[in-house]
Amino acid sequence: MPKDVLISKHPRHRLATRLWHGINALCLLVLLMSGLTIFNAHPRLYWGEYGANDDYAWMAIGSSGRSGYLRLGDTRIETTGFLGNWQDSEGRTRTWAFPGWATIPSSYSLADGRRWHFFFAWIFAIGLTLFMIRSLWNRHIQKDLNMRKDEWRPSHIWRSLRDHTRISVIRQSWSEDYNVIQKLTYIGVIFILLPLMIFTGLAMSPAMDANWPLLTDLFGGRQSARSVHFLTAALLVLFFLIHMVMVLLSGPVRQVKAMILGGARKEPST
Repeated sequence: MPKDVLISKHPRHRLATRLWHGINALCLLVLLMSGLTIFNAHPRLYWGEYGANDDYAWMAIGSSGRSGYLRLGDTRIETTGFLGNWQDSEGRTRTWAFPGWATIPSSYSLADGRRWHFFFAWIFAIGLTLFMIRSLWNRHIQKDLNMRKDEWRPSHIWRSLRDHTRISVIRQSWSEDYNVIQKLTYIGVIFILLPLMIFTGLAMSPAMDANWPLLTDLFGGRQSARSVHFLTAALLVLFFLIHMVMVLLSGPVRQVKAMILGGARKEPST
């Protein structure tokens, strides 16, 4: 460690951030798996207000004969054994879009999937709202996610992006302030993707459509809201995978300990 750097006694992750991180991780996992159960009821996505079996779907997961497939537009990808056509633990062939190990419940039940989804959706929405309020109150957003003027320079962003491909730099950044890529990513997730999941979920509700049709119209119809909801979920899964890779590369034991106990950040010595 450089001599002009000290380890601060102030935690890198505040208590509110750590609590929300754990609750949010659980909620998103249950929401994803129960959402896949709901998706299995009609594994096709459309744009616009309406969509049914006879309408053109821009994305569909299905089974044809003994093979499963994923269709994106006019491109068909064989997914036998994984999507559309797979075998359960007892060797029986199933034709649900997503396999039982990826859904809650593991057996197909639209009613149970909805119960799980809606219950944790409320916890997720309330938790996100409280986290945002608390982050503004304790200045977490202003201190840790504020983008300085020099950080908006394309050269600065490109240098930070290149650093994310160097394992040595990733390992040394475990207790430093967020860099520009981390800031942009977390801002995008917290203030764009997560709220988008909530609002598109509300836009799919028949009750919301009847009482607040403006929300549904904002997304171009209920089926468009469903497509955006699915795509946003896919982006969150991608974020999670990249996040886990970064955690593994920077020291998983240290990172998990910091998220549980708070950790410490580096500060210049005086």
